[in-house]
Amino acid sequence: MFPSHVFPIDNPFLSYLGVEFVEMGEGAAELALTLQPHHMNSWRVTHGGVSMTMLDVVMALAGRSLLPQSEAAVTVEMKTSFLQPAGRSGARLVAKGRAFHQSTTMCFCEAELWHGDHLVAKAMGTFKYLRHNRAALKIKPG
Repeated sequence: MFPSHVFPIDNPFLSYLGVEFVEMGEGAAELALTLQPHHMNSWRVTHGGVSMTMLDVVMALAGRSLLPQSEAAVTVEMKTSFLQPAGRSGARLVAKGRAFHQSTTMCFCEAELWHGDHLVAKAMGTFKYLRHNRAALKIKPG
């Protein structure tokens, strides 16, 4: 189990958003976020991209917890259902992810996004384990 509030990886985008690492281990993970004005869409409710980011990352972390020697779990596909608005500025969101199947190279996960006792979004995703940071090496600078 990784210690609470210490992300197992440095991710500038998550830091910028203010996403908080809660826990990760044994095929599960949890993240949290206190919503700020910059997380809102034009209707002044949480932007769907913020919700999807939290769901995506919490699933990847849940999958990675089953294979600690992997350097990453990258998203192959993801389906998200938005059930209701996630909240306004000041609200607290909690994302909970769980890996439900694993092969040697892939992991299948699900996640839920909660605002208090309200389920606001649900997702399923497939993730590919990377033991070397091959994806980043393929990107050409400039």
